[in-house]
Amino acid sequence: MQKKRRNFIKMSALAGLGIAEGGLLKGLALTGSDDAGLQSSLLNHESMAEQNHSSFDAAGVSLIGAYGSWAAGLTEKQLPSFSYRGDKWKDLSGWRKAAKERLLDRLAVPEIGGLPVVNVKKRYEYDGLQIEELSWQLPYGNATDAIVLKPLNRKGRLPAILAFHDHGGNKYFGTRKIIRTSDRQHELMVEHQIEYYEGRAWANEIAKRGYVVLVSDAFPFASRRVLLKDVPAHLRGGLNDDNPELSKNIKAYNKWAAEHEHVMAKSLFSAGTTWPGVFFAEDRKALDILCAREDVDANRVGCAGLSGGGMRTVFMAGIDERIKCAVPVGFMTTWKDFLLNKSFTHTWMTYVPVLPNELDFPEILGLRVPKPTLVLNDIDDGLYTMPEMTRADEILQQVFKKAGAADQYKCSFYPGIHKFDRAMQEEAFDWFDRWLKS
Repeated sequence: MQKKRRNFIKMSALAGLGIAEGGLLKGLALTGSDDAGLQSSLLNHESMAEQNHSSFDAAGVSLIGAYGSWAAGLTEKQLPSFSYRGDKWKDLSGWRKAAKERLLDRLAVPEIGGLPVVNVKKRYEYDGLQIEELSWQLPYGNATDAIVLKPLNRKGRLPAILAFHDHGGNKYFGTRKIIRTSDRQHELMVEHQIEYYEGRAWANEIAKRGYVVLVSDAFPFASRRVLLKDVPAHLRGGLNDDNPELSKNIKAYNKWAAEHEHVMAKSLFSAGTTWPGVFFAEDRKALDILCAREDVDANRVGCAGLSGGGMRTVFMAGIDERIKCAVPVGFMTTWKDFLLNKSFTHTWMTYVPVLPNELDFPEILGLRVPKPTLVLNDIDDGLYTMPEMTRADEILQQVFKKAGAADQYKCSFYPGIHKFDRAMQEEAFDWFDRWLKS
């Protein structure tokens, strides 16, 4: 299990770094010294990610060398301009309105049309749940596949959860990471759920508690992934889309997709948008679909997710008023942590240019104050440092306290490394029950 989680850190480092100049041109047919060099590089990044979980600048070093203290100093001598923690902002509603407008401006959220037509591909029962396989077509790319789960024989409008799958260095899979729809699972998903969710399909488990749960493939994962046939031949690394469900082909695709991530990010910047902006646009569309269902009480909707799903929870819950209860898992720290210590363990999907001048990362989630918010962290999570996870908690405590809503916020730290295990799931589920069922 430790090895698998270390592999996640390796893949995150791979995706964040974009490997090396010309990596895509060389492709993934790494042999001999090329493969050895890559593995050595990743092992070094893994070692950096896991040592002490403390800030590198405590020892006078940083990810960007001697430039770290200067870069950190650009923002740390004063509160971000839209921070609610200072004296500038006294009216809560006025602050939330102004700060959300600035955040949306920085995200450059693309316009992707109205409510799409939802196709129900299949309905069936499994695991004590009614399951629907859905799809909808956005104005670009392949159709989005999604799964809805709800308890059998429940009538009326139920509370609902928008469940976000993780990144995990695995773009071939999406919804399947957190659901189970039959006794037959892909072997890689069996391993994935054991590794990150203690063997549970957590979307199934929360649905059994009396929720309608919607899980959709994120951009660009699973049904929304970049197909090799759609990129220039010289960028495919000798790979193709044949026999996609073979484990060896999935692993090869995921390596390719990790290298392609920096290309995608730079292309999105060049298009005038951001990766978090695209995430939010597509996740908001999924929320539209969930709230429009006749079996959903749109006034009792929550969202949650681990890792990349935790990041999506931060943005969705911070911005969209329909999210009444939120639980980001394994994704809470500060911009300083990314800057000095941990940007190499994270993908290009996290960053919003200029925003650190205006809101620290926890303050994005803080925009939802006074709505109920639970943050779950792992003490030995190699993707963050403990000092900055703790600092993020302090920031959110300050925001909720100033708003007179201290009892609406909670942060829990669990032993172990990056995960959303059963104990964490139970706390999350109890939190949803407390706020969405009362």
